[in-house]
Amino acid sequence: MKKKTAPVSEASHPVAPPLVPIRPLDEIEIPADLNGRQGVNRADPARLQINADNDADAIRCFLAEYDRSLGTLRIYQRECERLLLWSLNDCGKPISSLNRQDFEGYLNFLADPQPAQLWCGPKADRRTEKWRPFVGPLSESAVLTAIAAINSLMRYLVDAGYLAGNPLGLIRQRRRKMSAEAAGPLRAVASTDEVEKIERFLDAQMWQAVTAAIEAMPRDSERGRDEYERARFLAATLYMLAPRAGELESHRMNSFREERGLWWWHVVGKGGKKAKVPVADDMLQALIRSRR
Repeated sequence: MKKKTAPVSEASHPVAPPLVPIRPLDEIEIPADLNGRQGVNRADPARLQINADNDADAIRCFLAEYDRSLGTLRIYQRECERLLLWSLNDCGKPISSLNRQDFEGYLNFLADPQPAQLWCGPKADRRTEKWRPFVGPLSESAVLTAIAAINSLMRYLVDAGYLAGNPLGLIRQRRRKMSAEAAGPLRAVASTDEVEKIERFLDAQMWQAVTAAIEAMPRDSERGRDEYERARFLAATLYMLAPRAGELESHRMNSFREERGLWWWHVVGKGGKKAKVPVADDMLQALIRSRR
């Protein structure tokens, strides 16, 4: 009788050490031949509009544009670090030498970062050795977020005269066309922003779980009642007005204003743009209850 062999675990296969240590951007020491000074996609130095002669400094210039929008900054920093570390270790080339085929490979990598022992780990402080750029494979919506962030980086570097072109844009154009064709002739005429929109929502079961958790909050004391009413109002605001976290945080009561018999919520959105959102009757009743 043939003896069965036990399956070999991933841990039994040693992973070769990375060319560049897997560390956050400010701790990465990049070899001179990979720092991007001689990247094949570098633009004419006469066009350069930023103080950067290597990829890491160019990324820092890009991130500095978002130092007043901390939520966006965290997302862009995370995606820039991931791309830089992958480019150096998996491609053996700087970001400024990546081409269209490289980016196609990167999108596949995001969906399954391998070897997992090298790239993935539990959430940990960036300053510790346990930090890794990934917790695990990215969902489809997370991959779309990564693409959008990286494309913003590449377009910025082109506009800044650091790169000659944006190879990621070639993939995006193809995928936009495929998405539109797959959705039929009516969807095909939709705007680019509409095709690429990432929808975030709670389904009925998830929303019921949220409301059930709120209704289960203790209300046998004045403090408990106050916390319950606050949570109830915040949930109503998030559900019916769909604000960003920063918009909700900066909200004041006088953001709600009556104009010619109708109620509006005035908000300063992303990029400092002012807008007003119609307030439905249900939201108005939630506001009245909260005030009382």
